[in-house]
Amino acid sequence: MSGRVIVMTSGKGGVGKTTATANIGLGLAKHGRKVVLIDGDIGLRNLDIILGLENRIVYHLVDVVSGRCQIRQALVKDKRVPELSLLPASQVDQKDAVNPDQMRELAGRLKEDHDFILIDCPAGIEQGFRNAVAGADEAIVITTPDVSPVRDADRVIGLLQNEVGDPQLIINRMSSAMVKRGDMLDQQDVLDILAVRLLGIVPEDEEVVVAGNRGAPVVLNERAASGQAYNRIVRRLLGEDVPIPELNGHQGVMQRLGNFLFRR
Repeated sequence: MSGRVIVMTSGKGGVGKTTATANIGLGLAKHGRKVVLIDGDIGLRNLDIILGLENRIVYHLVDVVSGRCQIRQALVKDKRVPELSLLPASQVDQKDAVNPDQMRELAGRLKEDHDFILIDCPAGIEQGFRNAVAGADEAIVITTPDVSPVRDADRVIGLLQNEVGDPQLIINRMSSAMVKRGDMLDQQDVLDILAVRLLGIVPEDEEVVVAGNRGAPVVLNERAASGQAYNRIVRRLLGEDVPIPELNGHQGVMQRLGNFLFRR
């Protein structure tokens, strides 16, 4: 087996990157794929909470790369979907406790017996970003349709293109009502700015917050609009041709940007 290593990243924090990692990983595992999620945010781990696995952690990423335990000892299996495992981050170490060579070796070993390895990259472009990208074959960038996150995503995309090629894009927390009022960039605005392939759009949905607080990612809730969106994203990653719903506004990108700047 030679799995796909995908780094999940963003320029700006707080855009839903960790939530997207949990939902996509769980969705892939629901389709029978063997998946490992690596929490690369050393010192600030959250992926375990979103998955509801925080009480079962014994070892973590730094323990593995420093040789204090074997990989299999640190992997936390999800009892709901046994094909999914989590390699949690350390809460007490610094980001320089891991280096790119160690991440590259770890990813290579996990690829031998997993279909997908998703790496939840910390926000920013410092050491944590370099670690997370080092072992990746592909990248997915998550942004919200707001001016500041899109600008930061553009910076990250430029860096990724030098490391893993063109990333795919997920636009998170899209509000059709705000787009129609001209208060939010629509999907075409974002694509015009970032010029990468769109993997999916996740609508604004309070069910995401509820699911995260319960440790049960919304991809398990097929009645939720956001859960349906994540399931469509998973199917596209698996190679299915699944249409992307479009949220159209009535104003052009320059007019919307003008609205945002005028209100500041």
